[in-house]
Amino acid sequence: MKLYKTKKNCGKLLLGILAFCTGMILLTGCGSSSEQKQNKNEETAEENKEEDKVQIGLTVDSFVIERWIRDRDVFVATARELGAEVNVQDAGADVKEQISQIEYFINKQVDVIVVIARDCGALSDAIQKAQSAGIPVISYDRMVNNANTDLYISFDNRKVGEIMAQALVNALPQGGDVFMIQGSSSDNNVQMVKQGFDDMLADTDLHVVYEANCDGWTAELAGYVEEALEKYPHVKGIMCGNDDIASQVVQVLAENQLAGNVVVVGQDGDLAACQRIVEGTQYMTAFKPIEDLARKAAKYAVEMGSGKGVAELEDVTETVNDGTYEIPSCILEPTAVTKENIDKVIIEGGFHRRDEVYLNADYS
Repeated sequence: MKLYKTKKNCGKLLLGILAFCTGMILLTGCGSSSEQKQNKNEETAEENKEEDKVQIGLTVDSFVIERWIRDRDVFVATARELGAEVNVQDAGADVKEQISQIEYFINKQVDVIVVIARDCGALSDAIQKAQSAGIPVISYDRMVNNANTDLYISFDNRKVGEIMAQALVNALPQGGDVFMIQGSSSDNNVQMVKQGFDDMLADTDLHVVYEANCDGWTAELAGYVEEALEKYPHVKGIMCGNDDIASQVVQVLAENQLAGNVVVVGQDGDLAACQRIVEGTQYMTAFKPIEDLARKAAKYAVEMGSGKGVAELEDVTETVNDGTYEIPSCILEPTAVTKENIDKVIIEGGFHRRDEVYLNADYS
């Protein structure tokens, strides 16, 4: 009898344990379900938060050119500080690829598209598609022609040409022959630079005897200068479309024992150009504070993506014709940088470090 009671008690105990375990499993299941629901809600809230951010599509001609890397980094950092997200696409110097990227941004329904154009005359149809989809478009640094973009932000490119010409006039008071090894003929900026350059030289003793364009801004095409030297060996100055082209020009001059004897001017303030200026093989670079440009453009993009009208944007005080339309514009000023002011403008301004600029020259 005693043994039976013990077994009976054990049975009850076993049933109790099983019931307890089942209850715990059910409770755990409920807790897990509640936890999963909470996690899902948090994920949804996070997704909604991301969706609430202004989405910017940035398509860039090519990162082969040094300055676009700097533009991109400052633009993206500024946009993120302002709570936006930037989808950066590298067109790889391919206009068809850039058109595809613009269409990709349209399909993604970004809030605003920023374009550093590969070919200023080939993107108008793609831009108009974006506008038809209700997406504002910013022409960054290079105007997209005949496209009626919502905003254009750049430097005074005509002024760039003027200060290039003035630098040659200052360095060559005796006059002489000049070459123009320009950027891409499909870049609207190149035409504006040329206008400023030609007008400034009109009443001087400097004469342009040779002109060429580096299509697609391909610096290697600056080898044209070799052909020019054969025809005009006594050239006194060379205007280069940018500092990348100037690198190739100076290399050809060095091969002909002329580096430092021919006055070379460029633009952008590339590190290599600044090094050449202190070394004496490049006379001037038209410096454009690209970080200011990138910060302003990012701010405009965030504001426009948030629904702000162009008329409400600060410093958009003029218009520039894109060939068909007058485009609201923000235009920044370039500065001529020579050996005399490179420390103040470039180094003290924080654009390049002193040890980098004077890497191959004495700055003690």
